[in-house]
Amino acid sequence: MSLNWLSKLEKKFGRYAIHNLTLYLIGGYIIGYGIYSLLPNLLGWLTLEPGLVLSGQVWRIISWILVPPSGNMITILIMMLFYYSLGTALERTWGAFRYNVYIFSGILFTVIGAFILYLVTGGLLGLGFYFSTYYINMSIFLAFAVSNPDMEIMLYFILPIKIKWMALVYAAFILYDLVRGNMVTRVAIIASLLNFIVFFFSSRNTKPYTPKERARKADFKKQSRPHMTYQNGARHRCAVCGRTELDDPTLEFRFCSKCKGNYEYCQDHLFTHRHVE
Repeated sequence: MSLNWLSKLEKKFGRYAIHNLTLYLIGGYIIGYGIYSLLPNLLGWLTLEPGLVLSGQVWRIISWILVPPSGNMITILIMMLFYYSLGTALERTWGAFRYNVYIFSGILFTVIGAFILYLVTGGLLGLGFYFSTYYINMSIFLAFAVSNPDMEIMLYFILPIKIKWMALVYAAFILYDLVRGNMVTRVAIIASLLNFIVFFFSSRNTKPYTPKERARKADFKKQSRPHMTYQNGARHRCAVCGRTELDDPTLEFRFCSKCKGNYEYCQDHLFTHRHVE
């Protein structure tokens, strides 16, 4: 199974992608922590409760993403910085649109899982506290680990460790929760991680650049950067529309490996241009 459908969607709707999406997610957490500190009882009105949604509290379909993970302030701060760095790195690698689809599909699958569970349990209330963005954050980590398995990070700012080993440890914890948890816990985990399953087990075409391609791109930049400047000092220019990062700072530029030569394109034309033979 390929992700050609995703490429087609990106051609049509890529320009509407939300850039720096991870920053908005963290901003939601900050709002959630503010609510928890000032009006802790209000959090009960934000959780994903399918029964209450059906009774008219439709805001819960979205508001549950504001419910922050538990932990002390230091742990929370480290967590937010960590996931911000991973999320922004994934967005740079995949492109804003694909990263948007990955995150929003995780949110959508979680909502669908909650409603399925509500129907299966015969309208059970109290499901909301089982559904959070914890495993969606985990899907960001797992996606980054699969994309960059040999990258080293400093565990507790002291111990260097390859991220793939951390991913295996996290995967073991997830498996443990699946085995020991009840049906509600299992559905919550599977629904939240279904985006990871779809993107990485049903297709291998999720990474725009292979390691070989990245090395070629880096080598080209090293050789051409001293004289590769455009008007007003711009460093990037789309070979189709001619726009540079000075025209729009949110534009992303990438080289096309299928074109003969080194041609750079903005995100609006990366997948729509005619390849140079």
